[in-house]
Amino acid sequence: MPLPEDKPSEDGGNGRMCIVTRESGDTDALIRFVAAPDGRVVPDLKRQLPGRGCWVKAERALVEKAVAKKLFARALKADVRAEPGLADDLDRLLGLQLAGMMNMARKAAQFVTGATKVDQAVRSGAALAVFHAADAAADGVRKIDQARRAWKFSSGEENEIPAFRFFTEAELAGLLGQNAFIHAVALAGQAGEGVVKRAIMLDKYRGPAPVRAQGGAGQPGQ
Repeated sequence: MPLPEDKPSEDGGNGRMCIVTRESGDTDALIRFVAAPDGRVVPDLKRQLPGRGCWVKAERALVEKAVAKKLFARALKADVRAEPGLADDLDRLLGLQLAGMMNMARKAAQFVTGATKVDQAVRSGAALAVFHAADAAADGVRKIDQARRAWKFSSGEENEIPAFRFFTEAELAGLLGQNAFIHAVALAGQAGEGVVKRAIMLDKYRGPAPVRAQGGAGQPGQ
């Protein structure tokens, strides 16, 4: 179902343009925002909330700039309020979304935990991406990194299997409960691919030097 803002623009675009950079892009690289009934600007990660929306590239600095320069009111054509903590809220929601997908993938046997199983999946080429707790022991991470390099060498692939470290062990316990892990791997399949897609989104959002927000589980763990 088309969104309210999805209408042809003068340049023939579909309206999905970052309100900060003014660049059009694929929705996988953009976050939709709408105005809540109380006038607050809120992220619409599932792109299902009613009303006119606007888009910002999935980068924390751009969300912060949109708040600082009051770009949401102009884009939404309404007297809306973008709270100073919007970038932190979005980080938390992206983390919760990723954790939820990890749980779904685990039930589908497409998200496996444990250093030995991760190592085996990497060396066999079954791994789509590797995940470590941010405070995982260096030796355990190093061994899996060796497996990633070995697979790259033996397969002839240009890139290594990606690895992510978003949350501490305590944060993972808060997000995943008994499914928390130190080392994990996403495997092929719709759910496993969903994990990787959401991990890439969160990684791009946080950027090369993520800023740790104040609050509970779901915040940056690096």
